[in-house]
Amino acid sequence: PRPRPRPRPTLLWNCFALLASFVEAGVSCEYGSNKYYALCGFGGILSCGLTHTAVVPLDLVKCRIQVNPDKYKSIFNGFSVTLREDGFRGLGRGWAPTFIGYSMQGLCKFGFYELFKAFYNDMLGEENAYLWRTSVYLAASASAEFFADIALAPMEACKVRIQTQPGYASTLRECAPKMYAEEGLWAFYKGVYPLWLRQIPYTMMKFACFERTVEMLYKYVVPKPRSACSKPEQLVVTFVAGYIAGVFCAVVSHPADSVVSVLNKEKGSSAAQVLKRLGPKGVWKGLFARIIMIGTLTALQWFIYDSVKVYFRLPRPPPPEMPESLKRKMALASQ
Repeated sequence: PRPRPRPRPTLLWNCFALLASFVEAGVSCEYGSNKYYALCGFGGILSCGLTHTAVVPLDLVKCRIQVNPDKYKSIFNGFSVTLREDGFRGLGRGWAPTFIGYSMQGLCKFGFYELFKAFYNDMLGEENAYLWRTSVYLAASASAEFFADIALAPMEACKVRIQTQPGYASTLRECAPKMYAEEGLWAFYKGVYPLWLRQIPYTMMKFACFERTVEMLYKYVVPKPRSACSKPEQLVVTFVAGYIAGVFCAVVSHPADSVVSVLNKEKGSSAAQVLKRLGPKGVWKGLFARIIMIGTLTALQWFIYDSVKVYFRLPRPPPPEMPESLKRKMALASQ
């Protein structure tokens, strides 16, 4: 009798085989899959939404120093004045638009960063992607932040109004309809241009500095390769690299942050007018508060984001290494 032909693998069987390979490799999905990007976006929601909400009191004082430096002269004076006038509850003013706005920003920032990074790497090819990796980090983060700021702008405008205009509104439910009734839809987006000026350089520094700092920490500081480090040890490296990146982020983006704060407080002013009025010295008001806030924020954001990747067993490629083909080319060139 003729041997019976072996049945062709079904789509379901292929899916089970693929899932089994992921489980064996210790990851829950394929790098670059829709699930991967979706969970990266979820990690961004948690990392940005929770951290920015946690530091609302410091952000409130920072904004008030920027828009009213005569009254709020320093961090400690700003906290003292706020507590005296509004009590402890006043320190949480603006938490709702902060949580919503920065959750949406985190979704786009981290999710689109992973997407654009993979896209630019594929476009360049393995060797060029390694040689130009810093440029890839900068381009991917700038591309992601462009869309993230569009998602953030409406809630950022509400937050600044609530925090810096006493008596205007005390809640998001009160503020948003009032802004729309007075100035229309543009009230929520008039700060998007200075927001791009603030956030795009900030995010480019945040991602590029973090990626290269992680690479250097494993190369020069950590006494063993990342593959030999435990998950908690890897997360410690993530936190340290995040804090270093955050300090640079705060300095790079602070002048634009001052303009955004004043612009969202005032009606009828343009970014150029605000920048001219603040002057070279005025744009640096509140820098110390922002360094503390952004350094801590950035470190915690990367820690939370990487923890989400660990929890959901997402692929976490090690720091980039020179491809073998490029090593051979360089060896031949040196002979």
